[in-house]
Amino acid sequence: MEFSAKQIASFIQGEIIGNENVIVNTFAKIEEGIPGALSFLSNPKYTSYIYTTQSSIVLVNKDFIPEKAIGATLIKVDNAYESLAKLMSLYEAGKSEKRGIDPLAFIAPDAKIGENVYIGPFACIGENTVIGDNAKIYPHACVGDGVTLGKNSILYSNVTLYSGCRIGNDCIIHSGAVIGADGFGFAPTADGYEKIPQIGTVILEDNVEIGANTCIDRATMGATIVRRGAKLDNLIQIAHNDEIGAHTVIAAQAGVAGSTKIGEWCMIGGQVGLAGHIKVGNKVGIAAQSGIASSVSDNSRLMGSPAIDAKKYFRVFAAHKKLDEMYSEINNLRRELDELKKQIIK
Repeated sequence: MEFSAKQIASFIQGEIIGNENVIVNTFAKIEEGIPGALSFLSNPKYTSYIYTTQSSIVLVNKDFIPEKAIGATLIKVDNAYESLAKLMSLYEAGKSEKRGIDPLAFIAPDAKIGENVYIGPFACIGENTVIGDNAKIYPHACVGDGVTLGKNSILYSNVTLYSGCRIGNDCIIHSGAVIGADGFGFAPTADGYEKIPQIGTVILEDNVEIGANTCIDRATMGATIVRRGAKLDNLIQIAHNDEIGAHTVIAAQAGVAGSTKIGEWCMIGGQVGLAGHIKVGNKVGIAAQSGIASSVSDNSRLMGSPAIDAKKYFRVFAAHKKLDEMYSEINNLRRELDELKKQIIK
């Protein structure tokens, strides 16, 4: 697909600086630009590349003021990164879509399959399942009995949906993710640990995206819930009876223990660990590798393990770097104090 600067600017309501007829047919990072590519500049760290890039068009924020001549055509927009996302979605939508049911797929006779679906080879669709219109199920994905998969949702290869899970519309679940495995529930006895049956389910609301190899456990009773618009990265563990709030994003390798409730619009960094049976408020930001042991109020910014207020953490960390010097100073003061005591006693 090819687009001119004029067409692109019209689609994203941008202002053209340069040749409005220049054509692009691909995307490239600004530092790796090639003729015919569209790039973007959002992070000031990459500003130097805009003067050397070979890309034909570069999206920039409206407040960008060049310091010297630029070879590329610029399109100024309110938010270059957001505009790039819109263009990439348009580009993706223009690709040919897979349709049809491969003869090597297994579909239970009583499964209800919507219109215009794709079910790839060796995919398995269990009994009493409901597959919505325009859904895509890639090879080797496994959809258990009684599952509901909403319209326009995508299961990539080797995704496993255990029985009874409910997946909303416009969801994307990446390869290797496991939705609905048993929660980690065991009761200690004199003879060892007795398994507690996990009879609940998992609910993903609309427009949820789950990364590769992420696991979301089914509830002991009731449901483990990921609310609308939430985005989970790769290699995340969501335990039984958790609730992830709407539009919350969680980065890779984070883990949430059981029965924890996370609010809306939270941003949780990589390798964060959250204890069980706590509540995290709305619009909370948690820095990478933080450990959250207790409930958190709305709009908090946390860092460290155990986590504390981010501003306080930076002050503590700044002091921590000087501990060796401070320790020496304290020892010197002690020696001076001892000398003064001796002189007073005499």
